[in-house]
Amino acid sequence: MTENKTLLKTSRPVGIIGYGAYVPRYRLPAREVARVWVGGRASGLPIKEKSVPGLDEDVITMSLEAVRNAMLRAAVDPTEIRAVWIGSESHPYAVKPTSTIIAEAIGAAPHVQAADLEFACKAGTEAMVMAMGLVGSGMARYAIAGGLDTAQGKPGDALEYTAAAGGAAFVIGPAEESLAVINASYSYVTDTPDFWRREYQHYPEHGNRFTGEPAYFKHILSAGRTMLESLGTTAKDYQWAVFHQPNTKFPQRAASLLGFSEEQIKPGLLSTVIGNTYAGAAIIGLTAILDVAKPGDRILMVSFGSGAGSDAFDIMVTPELLLRRDRALKTQDYIARRTEIDYALYARMRGKIAMK
Repeated sequence: MTENKTLLKTSRPVGIIGYGAYVPRYRLPAREVARVWVGGRASGLPIKEKSVPGLDEDVITMSLEAVRNAMLRAAVDPTEIRAVWIGSESHPYAVKPTSTIIAEAIGAAPHVQAADLEFACKAGTEAMVMAMGLVGSGMARYAIAGGLDTAQGKPGDALEYTAAAGGAAFVIGPAEESLAVINASYSYVTDTPDFWRREYQHYPEHGNRFTGEPAYFKHILSAGRTMLESLGTTAKDYQWAVFHQPNTKFPQRAASLLGFSEEQIKPGLLSTVIGNTYAGAAIIGLTAILDVAKPGDRILMVSFGSGAGSDAFDIMVTPELLLRRDRALKTQDYIARRTEIDYALYARMRGKIAMK
């Protein structure tokens, strides 16, 4: 089969050298949001509960935890890292990068390229594609790509049930050192106004009727199908798949329409217990899959970011995964580390009560 020229493939094979995740310990049950805003009517809630950052947590602190976990698994000299790219829509500073702080903290500065990225929920996979290109061109041996968020939802809005905190980071490097080789990626982007936040607005807005179609499903399915058709593969050729997970039902439906089973997406489907981690949503699902995958397993990952676009990846696990997996905490270790809070404490922790 003739390969689709729109696939993004590197000149030099690349892959994931190390990976890491982070999820804050606090959890707000969806029923608590329903109790406050809809009188306790808890039928049809999009998730069970979501992760909430502590008073001393933000995208910088969470990124550092995820990157350090990735570095533990990669076991590379930080001075050999030539780029640190962090994707998020909730960077703590409007003007001052998250990435430079991370580069300094891990010992990669000063001989390093650094930048913060934004593309709603696919900023993390954007960083991965950029890292693939830098390493795959031979400009760098290693690069770090992360995607993490402390997402906000307007009080009482549908987004408040799911807008969560957490994410993941990866060290990208040569395929011969990888625990998982990235065979190819593909990006599908259109101007679809389904979700936005203007400058100085505290909470994002969303166009309800655009959320599923023509936003999420059009982009996820287009990217996924193009990847499969271009590579001449079907869902049966993959052991695992992970899709952007703003809730539980959307990725389940997308998987089914692409031919994937519930078992194939189960390890990476985390939104029901941690919510939508936005820039980290697809990639933290990938870390959970890598925590259980075996050498030779093939993984399809498709992200989605409002505005709108999707990145698809074809990934193959190598024997190196078994040697490095236990060097850092697994994703489920963070999920199990759970402290439930009520809506009042959540409102305080997320700054939803204006004091001045």
